[in-house]
Amino acid sequence: MNHEKDKLANAVVSHMMEHDLFSQWLGIEVLEIKEGYSKIRMTVRKEMINGFGIVHGGIAFSLADSAFAFACNNRNVLSVALDTSINFIKPVHIDDILMAEAQELHNGKSTGLYHINITNQKNHAIAIFKGLCYRTDKSLISQ
Repeated sequence: MNHEKDKLANAVVSHMMEHDLFSQWLGIEVLEIKEGYSKIRMTVRKEMINGFGIVHGGIAFSLADSAFAFACNNRNVLSVALDTSINFIKPVHIDDILMAEAQELHNGKSTGLYHINITNQKNHAIAIFKGLCYRTDKSLISQ
């Protein structure tokens, strides 16, 4: 893997996290960034619970969406979600530690396709997310 490309990828994600108040509110910690790849985690808090006493599905979706954003934007090409989907596999509870790992399946000129696995602290799959992004002609940071 190209060290310079990964250095740029990390700079882009640092810039994104600095301005992403929602990811900050979720408590997301960036674990690893490589070109077209991201791995992040967060701990579930009590205010994330729905009326059924389990974590709101939007929390797992949002975690995966952040991993997707970090992976698809880290080449410094502003990319936005075009289509996303999620399959929920297991319920999530307070104090669970969730990890989202985004893998690039396709890096095209105008689109990118990503697969994001979300697991808990027991390494159990809790959801699978797929994201398709549209690539603009804008940069996120100046080089």
